[in-house]
Amino acid sequence: MKQENNNSKTIGEIVALDFRAAAIFKNAGIDFCCGGNQTIQQACADKKNLITTIETKLNELDSSEIEATHNFNEWKLDFLCDYIVNTHHQTVRNLLPQLMFYTQKIADVHGAHHPELIEIASLFAQINTELLQHLKNEEELLFPAIKDALKNNSEQAKSIIHSEITRMKGEHEFAGGAMDKINRLSINYMVPPDGCNTYQVTFKLLSQFEDDLHIHVHLENNIVYPKALALLE
Repeated sequence: MKQENNNSKTIGEIVALDFRAAAIFKNAGIDFCCGGNQTIQQACADKKNLITTIETKLNELDSSEIEATHNFNEWKLDFLCDYIVNTHHQTVRNLLPQLMFYTQKIADVHGAHHPELIEIASLFAQINTELLQHLKNEEELLFPAIKDALKNNSEQAKSIIHSEITRMKGEHEFAGGAMDKINRLSINYMVPPDGCNTYQVTFKLLSQFEDDLHIHVHLENNIVYPKALALLE
C-alpha cells in the first residue's frame, strides 16, 4: 500500500483494500467508518504531524500478506451481507440489552457525582432504538434486495437498494456520532477512582461495542453499499 497510491484515496477506500489499516487509523484517533469519506490529508488537517507517521505505517503493510479472513473487499457481496448479519448484527443484539441495563444502573448510582453518566444513558437509549430498527430493515429489506438484484437484476430490488442505502447512511451517522460523544463524555472510557465494578464493566462493554460498530459500519459504508449501488448502473 504505497504512499503515492493513497494520496487520492479516501480513508474508507484504504481500509476496504487492506483491513489492517483500520488499526493504524484507530490508533491515530481517525474515524475510518462514518468519517471514511475523507483523504488522509483532510483527516489530518489539524494534526499534520501525523501524516508522515500514518503513511509510513501504511507502507509497512506491503511487507506482509493480507490474511484471507480480512480481505473483505474480495468477498462475494451476498456472502458479506450474511457475514454482517451473523457476526455484527448478532454482536449488537447481544450487547444492546446489557448496555441498556448497565448504563442506566451506573447513571442511577453515580449520576449525582458524575452527571455525564446520565447523558451517556440517554444517548445509548437512542442508539438502542435506532439500531434495532436499522438491523431489521437491513435484514428484511436491503440485504434481500441486494441478493435479488444479484440473482435476477430486479428493478424493484434496485429501487429498494437506492432508497434504503440513502436512509441507512444517515442512521450510521447518527449511531457513530452518538458513540463518539459517549467516548468523549467518558474520556475514552476512563473509570474514575470512585467507579465500582459495574462502572468498569459498563465502560469495557461500551468500548467493545464501539469497536465492533466501527468495523460494522465500515463494512457497510465502504464495501457493501458502494458495491450494491454499482448494481444500479
